[in-house]
Amino acid sequence: MFLNANAQNLLEKIEALLPDPLPRRLGVAVSGGSDSTALLRLLSKIAPTKGIELFAATVDHGLRKESADEAALVGEFAQRWGVPHTILKWQGWDGSGNLQDQARRARYGLLLQWAQERGLGAIALGHNADDQAETVLMRLARAAGVSGLSAMAAVRREGDIDILRPLLSVTRTQLRDYLNTEGIDWIDDPSNQDPRFDRIKVREALTQLDEIGLTAETLTRVAENLARAREALQQYTQDSARKVVHEIDGVLCLDQDDFQSLPDEIRRRIIVAAVGWIAGQGYPPRQTAIDQTMKAISAGKSATLGGCLLTPEGKKIWISRELRAVRDQVADPGDLWDNRWIVTGPQDAGAEIRALGEEGVAQLENWRDLGRPKATLLSSPAVWSGDTILSAPLAGHASGWHIQMAANRPEFYASILSH
Repeated sequence: MFLNANAQNLLEKIEALLPDPLPRRLGVAVSGGSDSTALLRLLSKIAPTKGIELFAATVDHGLRKESADEAALVGEFAQRWGVPHTILKWQGWDGSGNLQDQARRARYGLLLQWAQERGLGAIALGHNADDQAETVLMRLARAAGVSGLSAMAAVRREGDIDILRPLLSVTRTQLRDYLNTEGIDWIDDPSNQDPRFDRIKVREALTQLDEIGLTAETLTRVAENLARAREALQQYTQDSARKVVHEIDGVLCLDQDDFQSLPDEIRRRIIVAAVGWIAGQGYPPRQTAIDQTMKAISAGKSATLGGCLLTPEGKKIWISRELRAVRDQVADPGDLWDNRWIVTGPQDAGAEIRALGEEGVAQLENWRDLGRPKATLLSSPAVWSGDTILSAPLAGHASGWHIQMAANRPEFYASILSH
């Protein structure tokens, strides 16, 4: 394979950020913009040399009349370069809420489903140094801490799929220069010029900051430095959590004195990790909400955070699912409940899995023998037949039913390092 000097330089930067070895089946998300188009072309050149099958996908959000034609054009590029291409259509926006956020979530969801259906081990995205720099500035405006300012990671695990960002050390200008050299066109999305969006305002501000040395490359190095600091803090947090946190049937119990002796930042990180593990990883709670929660538990008061309930009792702090977050969730036996529990047992027509709640606890005689606050049991899964409790496996009333946590859920301590 012959590559000119520019392409060779890009290839070296990409390979430095790719995991080794790469999965044998690799996906790449391509919008048709310059970044993802350049990534597709470069990966289409290197994949055959490493024995990798490459697949491409384009998400058509259907928000502009041109989007279908643009997705089809990406398909033509992919076909020309010998890459199978799939168009994934999103039809989920009802016209309300934050469009960019909803579109982003939908895009990731569609891409992950596509990857799982095709047995792909990873998906490569076209985020580059400019995107990294813009993200740092946007989070700086929100007074983000170390984790926020370390911005995007080159490799991130999402379920069974690795999300790869091999262009984080490459600028948009370098990518466009490469495409121009290769005679390859790309699609300019007009939303990338719309000043109503914060990211576009930040993009414009970056052009002014160049004059004082705040370039995309500089801000990317800042993000990389902070990423190393974040990794050290995560390791310290995990080591500390092993000493002060105990997992009991999906609920976390902290030793109050040992917990309060830790540095503020480590205590905060343990709480955020606990909430993410119990309620499901997503965006972490806002800093103001975290601060209020930390003050409450230090004062011996209960608090709610991110769909979880924190209950100080004696020398312990209990962290469990908040009943309000799961009150309306219903599942059949054997199906996933609250995205983490699977309850199975005798065949019983009409049985369903719901939260235990106050009504369920009232039907149990020995729940106090568990030595846990009642509040931590209310949100636990129970087997109901109408208004009657058949089983409450986590509340000491199994009655022949069995419960297990979903296989894709890591143990709590491992989850601290996984995000």
